[in-house]
Amino acid sequence: MVYRTFVAALLLAAGASAQMTSFPKPSYFRETFQKTQTKVELKPPARLNDFVADGKLELSLQHYLELVMANNTDVQLQLLSLEMPRNAILTAWGVFDPTLRAAYNTTRSTAYVTNPSTAIDSVPVGGSSKSLAEPYSATWNQTLTNGLQYSVGFTGQKTSSSAVTKNSYNANLESTGLAFNITQPLIRNRGTYVNKIPIMQAQSSYKISEFQLRSQLITLINTAETAYWNVISARENLKVQEKARDTADAYLKYMQQQLDLGALSPLDIYNPQQNLAAADLSVSQAKFALATAEEALRHQVGADLDPQVRNLPVVLTESVDLGPADSLTVDREQAVSKGLNINPAVKGAVQKLDVDDLGIQSAKNGLLPSLNLTGGYSAAGRGGSYINGLAEVVPGGIGDSLGQMFGFGYPTYQAGLTLTLPVRSKAASAAMANAMVQKKMDVLTLRNQEQAIRLNVLTAVVNLEGAKEQLKLAQIQQDFAKKNLDAENQKYLLGTEINQNVINAQQALVQADSAVATNQINVRKNLLNLLTQTGELLDARGIVIR
Repeated sequence: MVYRTFVAALLLAAGASAQMTSFPKPSYFRETFQKTQTKVELKPPARLNDFVADGKLELSLQHYLELVMANNTDVQLQLLSLEMPRNAILTAWGVFDPTLRAAYNTTRSTAYVTNPSTAIDSVPVGGSSKSLAEPYSATWNQTLTNGLQYSVGFTGQKTSSSAVTKNSYNANLESTGLAFNITQPLIRNRGTYVNKIPIMQAQSSYKISEFQLRSQLITLINTAETAYWNVISARENLKVQEKARDTADAYLKYMQQQLDLGALSPLDIYNPQQNLAAADLSVSQAKFALATAEEALRHQVGADLDPQVRNLPVVLTESVDLGPADSLTVDREQAVSKGLNINPAVKGAVQKLDVDDLGIQSAKNGLLPSLNLTGGYSAAGRGGSYINGLAEVVPGGIGDSLGQMFGFGYPTYQAGLTLTLPVRSKAASAAMANAMVQKKMDVLTLRNQEQAIRLNVLTAVVNLEGAKEQLKLAQIQQDFAKKNLDAENQKYLLGTEINQNVINAQQALVQADSAVATNQINVRKNLLNLLTQTGELLDARGIVIR
């Protein structure tokens, strides 16, 4: 049955996500200045009670894997690890974020008057004068994706003084200024592509992290499903051992009847008794092996975290019988092709080459000379109440200053070129050489990865074929063991055989039954391994990551 398990990794990190709202939205202040919450609350395991029936935890392989994806701690850790590469993309975009800087200062001073030309009689020589200066400014800076850097700045200052000299212009003065400045790279750091290289590297690294996540999840699902089949294997082995004990017990009872009737020597009863004791020992060992396997399975689905579920018996509904072994046909080259095209390890290695290409382009940019075009424009204004040479107060204020500034009647223009020529650039040359070496190393790593995938897939195919063949031979051996036991029982009833041979035939049948169960599980596990090596496991189990 095809099923799907949806994993929303983003929800897992919602509580740990950083402040994302930009100024001047109201939520910016709320998120920025609120108390940081460092406490992490973990939710209890989910959906376990959905599969509890009649006091037992009943799981098909489909439902088991759904619980693994929902509750397994290792899976949650891997999903959460994707958040940092995602945040690295935002970090790379951060160089293009604008900044706004505002400043205000105030300075009051009292000075000793020594200038005899002071025009205010109330402040003679030897007196004191007071002054106030209040400069303020606001500057906006930003770098655009094409490399252009621009800034817009507004400055102003208010000054006043209690001692004014003749013909002075500083009794109560307001001065303002507005400036625009740009810097455009013409060679190094020119253009959108080269300036967005760090962003593209972060995006490629995020894709690599996605492939790594998928690879880790394949490994974790392989481990989880192996735990499922280990429980079934232990369960089937217990059934075989219990069947062998029942057979040994029935045979002992039959021999005891023979002894009671006098048809058997008392010395012949010890062999069946020993056989039953050995069967009891095997049953006990199988029970404890099953209990250990079940604890590992509970850990996989998080049942060990739930006091109400952790002690419930586990019932697994999946059958070990895949049908005729010949129905599992695998084309070797087709399996290798799937591995090379689907396996996330190969995809991650290919994506790494994209990061290397971007690194080479970045290193190439570092070798270029720096030629920057700069330009600027500014305007100024002045206003305020002041005393002219006739000691008359001329009124004015900030409005006059701003009117002059925005009237652009007193402009200043500026333009220039700045060339920085790297006569020697050992660091940039070394960075370029390292980028080329890294690309070659990653190409060789990709080849090595492809070779490893081919070998692993072919080995998995061979192991699957071997498991199928061993299952067929074990079934043949089981059939002969049954026939041999029937024959030994008939011969013993006819008096032509001793009981030791009957016991040997019983033990041979137990071993044959156990071999069939073991090889059935081996076929399942080798098919699981093949899906793991080709990278098809998540798709085959209907697990979708989003």
